[in-house]
Amino acid sequence: MKALLTITGRGMGGDAVIALNIAHALEKEGVKCEFALDHHAPGLLFKRKGIEWHKISIPQAGGHAANKYTLLKASGKSLLAAREGAKLIRKIKPDIVVGVIGGGAIIGALSARLANIPSLGVVATPTDSKVLSKLTDIIALPESPLFRQDIVEGTQLKSKYKVHSSYLPINSDIVNGNHGNAVKSMPQGFREELPTILFSSGSSLFEKMAQAAGKIGQRDLEANILVVGEPLKDEFREYLKSTLYLGYVDNLPDLYSLADLVVLSDDGLMIHEALACELPIIALLRVKYGRYHNMEGIFSGSVIECDLDKLENQIQYFLGKKDEIKDKSKVYAELIQNASPKIARIIKEKIKEE
Repeated sequence: MKALLTITGRGMGGDAVIALNIAHALEKEGVKCEFALDHHAPGLLFKRKGIEWHKISIPQAGGHAANKYTLLKASGKSLLAAREGAKLIRKIKPDIVVGVIGGGAIIGALSARLANIPSLGVVATPTDSKVLSKLTDIIALPESPLFRQDIVEGTQLKSKYKVHSSYLPINSDIVNGNHGNAVKSMPQGFREELPTILFSSGSSLFEKMAQAAGKIGQRDLEANILVVGEPLKDEFREYLKSTLYLGYVDNLPDLYSLADLVVLSDDGLMIHEALACELPIIALLRVKYGRYHNMEGIFSGSVIECDLDKLENQIQYFLGKKDEIKDKSKVYAELIQNASPKIARIIKEKIKEE
């Protein structure tokens, strides 16, 4: 059996990691995986892992930040992109297409329909959730408005397609970081005797997260302030002079083993990874284009939302309560670690149905 995963984004961070984690779980089930990214995606994560990929058109509308203009622009490109995707499908002959979030999910489903093979969409935005539930079976991730079980059940009654929900798939190795290796990789100024706070908005560093880390770095807080991610603009580096800035990294498991607390954006894979590592999490609100996902509501007691002006107080509170919060995270850690095999089983069952 073989699956083609069509992936939105640049092939560097969240969506690409989700796709690779799904593929890893599928391969354990005996399903070979191939990947397709947009022609312009640099695919840095795939390059670093020595993984080849196919190039097709995968228009983006901006995910949670999509508006009528970007949606119209992306939809205008979708038919041509789907034809290109169908051509690839006929060439490599997969048994199923798994579209991963946004444009990757939509183009994957449309391409599969043109090529007359089964598909499944992994959805996380209002747009891909709405469109894909009318095209194919879907797996709704926590950021999707379809994630909650009561909404899933209601959608099931209105749709001829199956609607599943799942936490984000993580790589099981994420919990096996090496503390000693992390310490060795630290830049000058790191102090092992102090607690360590890790700031990140994913593979890309957004301005508000850079501002937050810089602000905390300027305070008299007895802690190491680590920041990871490639700045979306070079000028964001100016905020980071008071921090230990690591750039784009590929040793996150080691960094999680080093961290006492993480400050993340209110979305994405890193919240799931940190919970799997039983770490306290502060979700800094509206980092990415002002959007909001209610991660505190989904992970009650383990994730606390916070605006920038309250961040320092929340950090001090969390550092004093980290053991208590860690106990609450254990429940979610088990559920999250089971997400990858759950998604793989759903996909494999879909292949068998056809």
